[in-house]
Amino acid sequence: MKLLRFTRLWVAMGLLLAMWALGTVRRREPSEWIRPIGMRPGPVRIVQFYASVRILMAGDRAQLCYGVENAKSVRIAPISQEVYPSFKHCVEIVPEHTTHYTILAEGFDGRVAIRTLILPVEAVPEPPRILSDAGSDGLSGKAAVNAESPGAPTIAEADRT
Repeated sequence: MKLLRFTRLWVAMGLLLAMWALGTVRRREPSEWIRPIGMRPGPVRIVQFYASVRILMAGDRAQLCYGVENAKSVRIAPISQEVYPSFKHCVEIVPEHTTHYTILAEGFDGRVAIRTLILPVEAVPEPPRILSDAGSDGLSGKAAVNAESPGAPTIAEADRT
């Protein structure tokens, strides 16, 4: 009898521990959103779709933000991250070249709203070449910078005049 009571106690403690552990698990946002009670049904609408910067250097990071109303699902191409219906949500992007982003929001009535955005990405500029002119014509210790454009004088040539 004592063993049975002891076993029940351990089972009860195990169940409490399991319930506590399940309560601490973070739930992922659903990929389909249910309209809250009291919200008037309406057409699907993309409220906002923008990038945190107007132009980007290759390899830099930016935020791509969006907001939708009355949408049951959202997709953004060419992003591989999972997105979900939200009034305001941002995802991090690192495009290597100018990219054309398209958001597609599907409403509860089956209608679709689409908006596009082009984010220009510039290549990282080449640093100027440093040409050493030391000792050749009395300009010892001076360096010349040549931007490699036709007819552009070097710093050393500009100093001679």
